[in-house]
Amino acid sequence: MPTSPAQAPTVPAHVLPHRTPAQLLVVARHGLAEAARTRPDGLRYAAAHLAALRAAAALLAARARPAPTRRNRITSVWVLLAAVAPELDEWAAYFAAGASKRAAAEAGIPRVVTAREADDLLRAAEEFVTVVETALGLSHQPALDGLPRLGGADAAPRPGAAAA
Repeated sequence: MPTSPAQAPTVPAHVLPHRTPAQLLVVARHGLAEAARTRPDGLRYAAAHLAALRAAAALLAARARPAPTRRNRITSVWVLLAAVAPELDEWAAYFAAGASKRAAAEAGIPRVVTAREADDLLRAAEEFVTVVETALGLSHQPALDGLPRLGGADAAPRPGAAAA
C-alpha cells in the first residue's frame, strides 16, 4: 500500500467517487443485504455485482490520487482496481468477467444467470467487501437480529434514566 500521496497511483480524476471510502462500504453492505433478499436470480446477481463495484470504488477513493486527463476513454473500475491494488487483481478479473452478465440481467434478459451463479456471486461479493474493509482498516459490525438498536425507538431505557 502506498505510504504517501506522491506514491499513490493516479487515475483519471473524473472516475474517482464523490463519497468517502466508509460511505461507499456502507452502501456496498446495503447492496449485499438487498441482494440476499432478492429472489429473481438475475436481479440478485446484479445487486451483488453492484455491491462489489462499490467496494472497489471505496478502495480507489482511498488509494488513488486524481490525475487530469481527457474523458474520451472509458475505463473499467476493475482495470483501475488492478492498477491501484495489484494484490486484488484476481478479484478484479473475477468481477470483470461477470460484468456482461450483470448488464444482461439488469436489461431484463431472462435466464441469463442461474440460481447457482447468483448465489456464488453473492458469496464472492460478500467476501470481497470484507477483503476491502480489511485492506482499508475499516471493520464491519453486523447487526444482530432481534436486538434493539441503540438509541432507537425500540431501545431499552438505561438503568437510572428518567422515564418520559
